[in-house]
Amino acid sequence: MDYSLGALFLSAFVSSTLAPGGSEALLAWLLAKAQQPAWQLWLSATLGNTLGAMTTWGVGILMAWGWSFGRWKIGNVSVRTVRWLRRFGLPLLLLSWLPVVGDGFCLAAGWLRLPWLPGLAMIALGKGLRYGALVWWLG
Repeated sequence: MDYSLGALFLSAFVSSTLAPGGSEALLAWLLAKAQQPAWQLWLSATLGNTLGAMTTWGVGILMAWGWSFGRWKIGNVSVRTVRWLRRFGLPLLLLSWLPVVGDGFCLAAGWLRLPWLPGLAMIALGKGLRYGALVWWLG
């Protein structure tokens, strides 16, 4: 049994939470193997990465309620990130795929309690376009 799509989903999910990771290498390897259609790989990576970002969003909500996550306390929500989100709004979440700052955008969006459904749409669009570009470039 081939678990490639599940492994890619899990890698993309973890990569989009506050945990370190990188799903791009696995995506490139799976594209090179060519055992699954590229659209399935794109969908698996996009869904995993989007759900991981929404998990980070949820952590932001919990932090706003005063929950502590080890070193991730309410003070760790960057003032600069909050300012950017207040200035540019939900469209800034199109850039949630960016390394380092992307997780902060999702965390701050949850902390600010921004509307989650439009946020989910922006995150999914940004991540889908990013993985689409990777599939196109690598495929």
